[in-house]
Amino acid sequence: MKLQIITTLAALAVSGAALAQQQGVSKTEITIGTIQDLSGPLAGYGKAVRNGMLLRIDEANEQGGVNGRKLKLITEDSGYDPKRAVLAAQKLVNQDKIFIMAGHIGTAQNNAAMPVQFEKKVVNFLPVTAAREMYEPLSKFKYALFATYFDQMRAAVPALVKEKKSSKVCAIYQDDEFGLEVLRGAEAGLKAINMDFAEKTSYKRGATDFSSQVARMKSAGCEMVVLGTIIRETVGTIAEARKTGFNPVFIGSSAAYTDLIHKLGGKAMDGMYATMTVPHPYLDEASNPIRFWANKYKTKFNEDPTVFSVYGYVILDTFIQAAQKTGPNLTSDSFIATMDKLTVPSDIFGSPEGKFTPTQHLGSNKSRLSQIQDGKWKIVSDYYKLD
Repeated sequence: MKLQIITTLAALAVSGAALAQQQGVSKTEITIGTIQDLSGPLAGYGKAVRNGMLLRIDEANEQGGVNGRKLKLITEDSGYDPKRAVLAAQKLVNQDKIFIMAGHIGTAQNNAAMPVQFEKKVVNFLPVTAAREMYEPLSKFKYALFATYFDQMRAAVPALVKEKKSSKVCAIYQDDEFGLEVLRGAEAGLKAINMDFAEKTSYKRGATDFSSQVARMKSAGCEMVVLGTIIRETVGTIAEARKTGFNPVFIGSSAAYTDLIHKLGGKAMDGMYATMTVPHPYLDEASNPIRFWANKYKTKFNEDPTVFSVYGYVILDTFIQAAQKTGPNLTSDSFIATMDKLTVPSDIFGSPEGKFTPTQHLGSNKSRLSQIQDGKWKIVSDYYKLD
């Protein structure tokens, strides 16, 4: 009996020591960090991601938290600057002692911040970027959820080319890693149907005049234009094309899947396609669960939700599922062990099922297509299947 008591006390001591050593986890709280752009060019996106996270955290905390622990979110602003992202990561990891970094926005920003996190075994959890570097090369501290820009375009472009019977496909892309990923994915998709770009043209990040690029594509007789663009460049390119009477089929990636396109560009944006996973949550959405969620969000934050609000919500929901399954002894190692066999079911937004394994840290490579019709995004395809 005495030996049993000693053994039990020793086990509790080891468990308590492990808990004490795990930063970001106390008896009553789990501290989550996120880095968003709250003051730079993607501030609208960053604020929406943060609010989506907060909504899911409030729901969880109202229900008692995760295995008895409440969730706490600490947000830092990068201004969409990789150098500021590093400083933000240093603060969150070393001063705030976060358990996990969730939903960090931006490719270059994540790449800059991850080394700071990994030094302290802080997992980079489902960042808001569809770059392949978010799960490649394989690392036990990197997990991504959504289809990459490469896979999105590799699937959607050949399917749309066949549907529209386009014989001349062209591209305009931002001259950086983001734009090149969109371009490479589209090239791979075209290669699969024995095609190549008829014309390619690029622009420097921050450009505002796209007249020369549009003129070049018009003169090449492009019937479809792949857009490696984000917000302002998407609107600027399509508006310039419409003005000159050039009306090809335009298709962008999920980076251009935002209500800001039709809000800023107006009627000229009608007809544009973009790849996506979760739908934009309009307040009058036909789906009752999405409409209820959108109105709940507006009540809390006094503004309409966007697709980026959904991203934040889904990211935190996935974390909660994984942390709940991990159990009371929540450490980096035990959380990683759970993630490496986690299946994330589809949700009210129609997200594809996500599956993680020890050798596959991208939850899903599936995406679908949406089109702007009468000033609103409408889903126009099922999820594409990729090898």
